[in-house]
Amino acid sequence: MFIDEATLYVTGGKGGDGCCSFRREKYVPRGGPDGGDGGHGGSVYLVVNPNYSTLMDIPTRTVHAAENGRPGHGQQRHGRNGADLEIHVPPGTVVQDAGTGMILRDLTRASERVCAARGGKGGRGNKHFATPTHRAPREFEFGEEGEERTIRLELKLIADVGLVGLPNAGKSTLLSRVSDAHPKIAAYPFTTLEPQLGIVEVTDDRRIVLADLPGLIEGAHAGHGLGDEFLKHIERTRVLCHVVDMAPLDDVSPPDGYRLIREELRKYSKELFGKPHVIAANKMDLTDAEVNLRLLRAAAPGVKAYPISAATGSGVADLMRALLGELDHAAGREHRES
Repeated sequence: MFIDEATLYVTGGKGGDGCCSFRREKYVPRGGPDGGDGGHGGSVYLVVNPNYSTLMDIPTRTVHAAENGRPGHGQQRHGRNGADLEIHVPPGTVVQDAGTGMILRDLTRASERVCAARGGKGGRGNKHFATPTHRAPREFEFGEEGEERTIRLELKLIADVGLVGLPNAGKSTLLSRVSDAHPKIAAYPFTTLEPQLGIVEVTDDRRIVLADLPGLIEGAHAGHGLGDEFLKHIERTRVLCHVVDMAPLDDVSPPDGYRLIREELRKYSKELFGKPHVIAANKMDLTDAEVNLRLLRAAAPGVKAYPISAATGSGVADLMRALLGELDHAAGREHRES
């Protein structure tokens, strides 16, 4: 099961109380205060684990609490600090404070971490309150309470290229053709119910990561169909590949289908709409595909359209090399802008 959202209640450990104690040894009258400090409470950290690909393994119905600090002891002995709690999350997890809406961290790199709830400080023992005029203090501090917070986790997949298109355009077939991914493929709409990732070995030393999303329909940006739940997963991609059915069985022509998807992307996010993109003119092995390709190119001037057949593999290698080139161009633009 693919889970890309979760809400957690996290709390740091309470700091241990300081100790009120006096030194008592034979032949040492008026030994003075020797109460030790309490240990600090543990903190809750979110840590990126590259072996995770979903939020499914994170329990959401429990309190995620770090260990409390131990109280101080006599003879100036410091209480033990509470152990930190680490919650492992997949790369691409956005951590948000549910109460304020503030983004705490966008976790993208392996082993990257963020403190979600800091532990409380341990209290001071009575030895800290001794002065030349107050030599037998009985004051001490209680440990501080740990930070409590409700956090919202949102997973956005990290991929180089996002495959978008209408249902049954052939995105899943293309992904299975070029990678070891095995998405569900069938002759009915919405066979892809969750995002799929595939790694494509384009050359001996170059690879790209493709993300296949459920098919988009008109009104997807407003919640129609399945695509609106998963459009966020291509926000991190650097290039989009519009997979267009060149021999559709319905009344939506290839140019209209392309325009529909572009409009849904624009309404969802101008930044997403502005990403560089190419067209994969799929199902070129079927009747009327050549005529529809000319119409599509006329409707999308300036956009590179690559004729392919995901079913037979024709033209797919050229498309992957073109996507690799687009990624290099995108990297160059990002470098110049930075």
